[in-house]
Amino acid sequence: MIVNQWLAAAHRNDAVGDNARFLRDLFRSWGHESEIYALTLDDDLVGDVRPWYHSGAKQGDLTILHYAIPSPMSAALATLPGTRVLLYHNMTPPFFFAPFDAGITRMAAAGRRDLATLVGRVDLALGVSDYNRRELETMGFDPTGVLPLAVDLERLRSARRVPSVEQWLQDGLVNILFVGRIAPNKKIEDHIRLAEQFKRYVDSFYRFIFVGRYDAVPHYYATIRALIAEYKMLPDRFWFVGAVPNEELAAYYRNAHAYVSLSEHEGFCAPLVEAMAMDVPVLAYAEAAVPETLGGAGLSFAPKDLEYAAELLGSLIYDGPVREGVLAGQRRRVQDFTLERLAPRVREALGV
Repeated sequence: MIVNQWLAAAHRNDAVGDNARFLRDLFRSWGHESEIYALTLDDDLVGDVRPWYHSGAKQGDLTILHYAIPSPMSAALATLPGTRVLLYHNMTPPFFFAPFDAGITRMAAAGRRDLATLVGRVDLALGVSDYNRRELETMGFDPTGVLPLAVDLERLRSARRVPSVEQWLQDGLVNILFVGRIAPNKKIEDHIRLAEQFKRYVDSFYRFIFVGRYDAVPHYYATIRALIAEYKMLPDRFWFVGAVPNEELAAYYRNAHAYVSLSEHEGFCAPLVEAMAMDVPVLAYAEAAVPETLGGAGLSFAPKDLEYAAELLGSLIYDGPVREGVLAGQRRRVQDFTLERLAPRVREALGV
């Protein structure tokens, strides 16, 4: 059997692309021919991922479209003769971007319209979480199912040390980590407000570290910096380091005292799995797919009471029994994302 996967964009160390490569290698290990085709791809992926205009792109007995942004792939998928599978990674609703960027708002709205054109034109619609699956079902897709995201954890666990970065992080301040692009749905402004509560009630020797692109929504990033100034907080206690290589990302995880997610829209949230795998205790706002990804691990809370969240964060960092109990639960949960447990779910979902 030929099992092809389509990506609108293929990037190194991107959750969607890493998932596609995991699936391709799995299909090949089962004796199938399998390739990934992308509209755009990083230079270092040439040869590993094929361009979408390659003649083999439309020759699959089964073709999986990884959907995260609108593209011409949607219309092309609907015309294929083989089995057509949609794998939905979710899209941020446009209202999050509306106050900050009209162009991204239009693209987000267009993405949902584009996704709707595939209703009734695919043989199976899968979400990487049940949260995503329910959204597909509401749109009218049938049948639906869940195929959890495969997260490449070994790239962090085996990453070489970066002494220069680790030295910066071991200066006595408490490191509170977030990983992901600086975007409105991530509610980075609530991290700043949490820092104010943490400073007031728990500890003033803190540092919030944000790893991920901060240039995607410039007006939003400017709003975050303005909020730090408005609260008269020390700017050097908030590090926005941008996208970093795996070795540096692993260093931030290794030296984090806690990982915090206050996002209000996630289709899966791979950094939660990374944090659990790197033995960083997680505090998360329980919204969208976050509770499902944590699976009862970490500490989660709702409603969004940031004074209460600061108390929970203090417990994670300073209360030994609480911290160890959370870490033990996370170690159990991260086992659900191993190859041995994910492979049978792929077979069950796709019948390959």
